[in-house]
Amino acid sequence: MDYQWYPGHMTKARRMMQENIALIDLLIELTDARAPAAGRNPDIDSLARGKSRIVVLNKADLADEEQTKRWRTHFEAQGFLTADIDSRKGSGVRQLKPLIDRACAEKMERNRRRGIVNRPVRAMIAGIPNVGKSTFINSFAGRAAAKTGDRPGVTKGKQWIRLNKNVELLDTPGILWPKFDDQEVGKKLALIGSMRDEITDAGELAVWLIRYLMKEYPDALEGRYQVEPSDDMGKVLAEIAQRRGCLKAGGEADLEKASRTVIEDFRSGRLGKLTLEKV
Repeated sequence: MDYQWYPGHMTKARRMMQENIALIDLLIELTDARAPAAGRNPDIDSLARGKSRIVVLNKADLADEEQTKRWRTHFEAQGFLTADIDSRKGSGVRQLKPLIDRACAEKMERNRRRGIVNRPVRAMIAGIPNVGKSTFINSFAGRAAAKTGDRPGVTKGKQWIRLNKNVELLDTPGILWPKFDDQEVGKKLALIGSMRDEITDAGELAVWLIRYLMKEYPDALEGRYQVEPSDDMGKVLAEIAQRRGCLKAGGEADLEKASRTVIEDFRSGRLGKLTLEKV
């Protein structure tokens, strides 16, 4: 199937970001550590041109640690400051404060020379749907400052959040881009939950994921499902269905349920720490 998702509110959200970009000193872009490149909206680079930038690899607890290190090196070579965090547990979030100070040091020094003191740094939080922006803000703020949800599209409008006397954050809705030139990108985004599941094909996504894991992380499949590598995806899914009790009446394998089980096992980390793309 063709993986595209660009509901009407995303057009409005992009326009809102354009209107507010002049108000900020810094753009903090969250991407999913399991798909660091696919999870970056290319529109953000053009919107934030000339602004200080931090790229945050969120959900790093679910990703291959070695690959996360390589992706950080990759982004730093492009001139970005980087961090990897688990915003749900707050792991790594404290490293953002010194990064913000570093990113905005020149701006703060210019303000000081002009006699402008105690002006807070204004940072925009941006990223694709369901990447964890609001959870990150709440973890950073130490309170429930932003609405969260385990599905894409929870944040629909902007909200300014005062973290402390030094930093203000502008939370923005997650936005994709109107058309994916590469359908592999669409599949990765669907797997990490940045599209609504109702518009995706679970069987197709599970097959893509299984093939990828057989190549890059074969122990993940064998450890979770005790299945041998095979080119016959129907056979592999049927074996997984039997192992996980995904059965219809009469004991027939329920391939749809097995597919959703594989996807959920990936998303939850039950398959291990996995990254869907390498530098």
